[in-house]
Amino acid sequence: MIRKALKNDLLLIKNITEACTQHLIEQEIFQWNQDYPSLAVFKKDIEEEALYVYEKKNEILGCIMFSKEKDPLYNQIEWLTLDDQNLYVHRLAVHPESQKQGIARKLMDFVERFALQNDIESIRLDTFSQNPRNIRFYEARGYKNLGDVYFVNQSQDPFHCFEKVLKRI
Repeated sequence: MIRKALKNDLLLIKNITEACTQHLIEQEIFQWNQDYPSLAVFKKDIEEEALYVYEKKNEILGCIMFSKEKDPLYNQIEWLTLDDQNLYVHRLAVHPESQKQGIARKLMDFVERFALQNDIESIRLDTFSQNPRNIRFYEARGYKNLGDVYFVNQSQDPFHCFEKVLKRI
């Protein structure tokens, strides 16, 4: 089940992303660190009702944040669509013990369905250039790599920006 995150989910969500961070570091993928994603970031996501969790048997196994808010850093990218009808996806995480079970796919399906139901034209996101599994995941879903941005507080390596134009049914 996918539902909006609640304030009392905050520490569980942070624990998931810390486990993901450690799992990535063990693979020498330095995408996240002790500063990002932070409790403050997740608290803001919850307050803005932009954070969702994947729950199975009353246990939170993953999360995803999406909103219409565009990071100013994205202004340097030549997007496929105009800026008024887009969703931006951030902080997709699935606990390492629950990965490879289709949870990330279900979370992205949820976002794409939400977008279509709300007349959103496209979904935009970034993913770490040194994370080949994530890159393959988004490309397989039809997302197009449109260029790079740098989050200097996270890494010296770039983050690839992707966009998927949604098809109306």
